[in-house]
Amino acid sequence: MLRTAILVDGFNLYHSLREAARDNHMSRNGTKWLNISSFCTASMHLINKDAKINCIHYFSALAKHIKPQDVHLRHRTFIEALEYTGVDVHLGRFKSKEVYCSNCKAYNIRYEEKETDVAIAVMLTRLCLLNETDTVVLITGDTDIAPAVRMVKNCCPEKKIWFCFPYKRKNNELVKLSDGHFSMTLKSIRKHQFPDTVNIGRKTIYKPEKW
Repeated sequence: MLRTAILVDGFNLYHSLREAARDNHMSRNGTKWLNISSFCTASMHLINKDAKINCIHYFSALAKHIKPQDVHLRHRTFIEALEYTGVDVHLGRFKSKEVYCSNCKAYNIRYEEKETDVAIAVMLTRLCLLNETDTVVLITGDTDIAPAVRMVKNCCPEKKIWFCFPYKRKNNELVKLSDGHFSMTLKSIRKHQFPDTVNIGRKTIYKPEKW
């Protein structure tokens, strides 16, 4: 068995799924209600016939500052569905900062996602250095992860690093760093959506109305 760990950059994935929905004129029955575990399991043959998932880690943050409040509540509902399928969820935070606008001559509040990139890099390093996996698949197209990948490949050359690029997020710099790569297609995204209702014991999770 080839132990395979999956690390998911939640926001990079989310924005790609929104783009896929817009490109293909989807709304209610769109792309964002993605069963990540199902998609990854179906993709293992692309890596190796013996590849088996030993963990999936999803990294994101709840945008509680965005109005209306149902924005982050929809995200929380999605997280519940992920956890039901065995995905480990790691939440960072948003930090506010003042930014001066030269056009309006005033300071505005902006929010930045914090900790997520570092958390992914730390998990990648831990999994490889502690020999908790043989292969890591990074679901992202963000080059912020590149330094961590280089370090791991130097320290643990026997470990294989693959990239799964979200829709329209393929990056040539990351391709060159990887031992292999594949991309999410609209067909695969549509195929691996959760059902509209997900039953968890006595509880039922409903697909958010705008997803």
